[in-house]
Amino acid sequence: VATAAAACRRMTAAHAFTSLPDRVARHAAERPAAPALVVGEQRLDYAAFDAQVDRCAAALQRDGARPQQVVAICAATSAAYVALYLGALRAGLAVAPLPPSATPAQLAGMVADAEAGWCFVDAEVARALDAAGHPPPPGLRRIRLDDSAGVGASASDGDLGPWLAGAPARPQPVATAPGWAFNIIYSSGTTGTPKGIVQSHAMREMHIQRALISGYAADTVALLSTPLYSNTTLVSLLPTLAWGGCAVLMPRFDALAYLQLAERHRATHSMLVPVQYQRLMAHPEFERFDLRSFRTKQCTSAPFHAALKARVLARWPGGLVEVYGMTEGGGTTVLQAHLHPTKLHTVGHPVEGHDIRLIDEDGRELPVQRGTESPLGEVVGRSPGMMTGYHRQPAKTAEAEWFDADGQRYIRTGDVGRFDADGFLVLGDRRKDMVISGGFNIYPSDLEAVLRQHPAVADAAVFGIPSAEWGETPVAAVVPRAGHEAPDAEALRAWVNAQVGKTQRLSALRWVDELPRSAIGKVLKRELRDGWAATPA
Repeated sequence: VATAAAACRRMTAAHAFTSLPDRVARHAAERPAAPALVVGEQRLDYAAFDAQVDRCAAALQRDGARPQQVVAICAATSAAYVALYLGALRAGLAVAPLPPSATPAQLAGMVADAEAGWCFVDAEVARALDAAGHPPPPGLRRIRLDDSAGVGASASDGDLGPWLAGAPARPQPVATAPGWAFNIIYSSGTTGTPKGIVQSHAMREMHIQRALISGYAADTVALLSTPLYSNTTLVSLLPTLAWGGCAVLMPRFDALAYLQLAERHRATHSMLVPVQYQRLMAHPEFERFDLRSFRTKQCTSAPFHAALKARVLARWPGGLVEVYGMTEGGGTTVLQAHLHPTKLHTVGHPVEGHDIRLIDEDGRELPVQRGTESPLGEVVGRSPGMMTGYHRQPAKTAEAEWFDADGQRYIRTGDVGRFDADGFLVLGDRRKDMVISGGFNIYPSDLEAVLRQHPAVADAAVFGIPSAEWGETPVAAVVPRAGHEAPDAEALRAWVNAQVGKTQRLSALRWVDELPRSAIGKVLKRELRDGWAATPA
């Protein structure tokens, strides 16, 4: 670990900033036949991948793209998606990767908020947008990433193949600055527009350098099965390409297919969310696959319980690394579980160069003394990799920031934790009521706002309960409005789920007489959660 960290520092100090597309171009020149991407039966070496990136960049420049404009992508995982992503970056643009599971209204809102000039969609997304009456607004070019001819009602729609610049293409070089926006990652949201988290090229460069600690290199084979709009995927995919490795992408996760691909491609790295580890550990054929090629398996995005970590360590060769942090950036901790088997209940030590502190409810810093257990407090962090801010939302940005006595900026996590006597961070309850289901963030307040729109609902509380399938799943306790006939609980649940994204759907709903509250009126969701299993549906 120390050797990798030292190598990371030396490399950072020895080289000026190099953009990710420039790194890919260098690999194409030096190792043109080396594999870059595998998606199903499609394989691209670095020469072919770099040529596709050039064609995308040249096409955007032909369309009049200017540096620091935005391209939106809303589609399933594909090689074309990755090439377009890097093509936009090569042209100096930022990328807004959007979730296909969002509703048409949400997608339209995010595209508008990002001020995107192009929106690339696949057939499924195009059909959903058109069926909901969301044709592209004036000035927005919508292009079908999968060449799904015949879908899309707008005359401005086009197919990717004809849109691409002819081969060989030579886009005009762009001198990308580290402070330019790399991407805008949108948080979950149901009502209004979700927050767009602006990450700079410098922040992504920090992720690329940090990956050295986990052994990313030119011979890396990273097997990735989470969506490309997720930061979970990008923090593994982008370093893989930056260091000249090969990314094997799964459009959809399936435990058996994952194991087959891991064995076939001799995977060395993988980033998974806890529910995926759970499904792999539960698969009856897990033991028959040869997984000895793995160097490092990573986990992030949701609570990773100690018992599950222990099962992975016992049954799956290679290291296991848990990464705790936020898409917004700030402080990151890393637990190398294979080196610290007695610390599986923690999320590890802060990464070198990351400053993590604890604050109380009034924003005052809590004392942390080496060699002693610290008091509980909200986790805040500072590092070279922090978001520029929430796109076009300065008030929300200010809410996410904390400044120490010297005026240094930190990012608030909303999580409560403490440091043990050895300096490992132990997380407690999340101060925010966010539910993490299958690795996706679900904000209860958004679902509660939808519920309150129903005429028969006076109040509602949404919270997460344990789920064998998803890790957590959102449920709702709903108070009926006096004077209105309350619909059947299942009918109300269906009404809500028809209005939200696929990853946000309620798994259960119950009518209650009232919500438990504290003396100051705060809904006591802990009581609701504790009583859920004991109360009949």
